[in-house]
Amino acid sequence: MTEKKLKVDLSVPFPTEREAQIACGTLSVDSEPKRGGVKKELVVKGNVLNIHFEALEARMMRVGMNSFFDHLNLVIETMEKFGPPEK
Repeated sequence: MTEKKLKVDLSVPFPTEREAQIACGTLSVDSEPKRGGVKKELVVKGNVLNIHFEALEARMMRVGMNSFFDHLNLVIETMEKFGPPEK
């Protein structure tokens, strides 16, 4: 019997495509640990960062998403503090 995966898709709009790319690059650096059981994929389309999560357990999904949102918040606050990126 195969286990059913939990899936969550999120879209995070940014003011510009460049900012979405910076966020994607920053958040893609750390892959999820194998033992964590959470798979994360990030893709930029225009000015939108699309994130896809998969996990086998709700607890693992919650932990993985909480960690992601903490990092996303830090990236956004940093970009706001230092202003828009130069081209």
